[in-house]
Amino acid sequence: MSHRPTISLLLCALLLPAVILLSRQAASSSPPKTASAAKGAAPAQEPDKNTDACALLTRAEIQVVQSEPVEETKPSVQPSGGFVMLQCFYRTTTSAKSVSLALGAPDPAKPSALTPREFWRKQFHPPEPVEEEKHVAGKATKKAEVDREEELRKPRPIDGLGEEAYWVGNRITGALYVLQGDAFLRISIGGGEDESVRIKKAKALAEKALKRVDALPILPAGRNPASAGLGGGSAREQ
Repeated sequence: MSHRPTISLLLCALLLPAVILLSRQAASSSPPKTASAAKGAAPAQEPDKNTDACALLTRAEIQVVQSEPVEETKPSVQPSGGFVMLQCFYRTTTSAKSVSLALGAPDPAKPSALTPREFWRKQFHPPEPVEEEKHVAGKATKKAEVDREEELRKPRPIDGLGEEAYWVGNRITGALYVLQGDAFLRISIGGGEDESVRIKKAKALAEKALKRVDALPILPAGRNPASAGLGGGSAREQ
């Protein structure tokens, strides 16, 4: 059973900076507006030392991976339901090779709201719904094509990062998602390189960023939520 609808929503909500820069490289249709988008997203907040996602990666680390210097960093904080998205956009000399980083972190103002860890479980480990088979004459071929497309775009487990990691995307755009403790990391790499190369680069940056995640003051100290489980097995690269 495919979880394409929920994963598509996740991509639309979190990959906006990457989609903007990558759209210059390949023509693609605009994603449909969600209900929240129609009403208008919550205004971004000014980051401070407690919420500056740009502290997770240095300019030098970006330059090593992208072979270009970082001209500017743009941090921001975006409320996202019950938690916040701490974001940083690293603009390189060639804008299409820029890097987008985001960290889903608990919102101190909403301690009882949906946590990033719970959000992760809902997105990557949803319960399998029971669906009746519907056979419609003349639509079997079209359904098979849709199923193949969804298979290509479904989250792919990535080994060796955090508690779990997945690559979500396609040949044109995509992002690496990594769960660690009470937060999850998202990294998207710009450039016209093959998807496998972008995954490799995103993994290299994620390894460095994860070493600094726990140092962000916004994250609760001394808490190990891993014991709560995720409702699924450990991610493994395929």
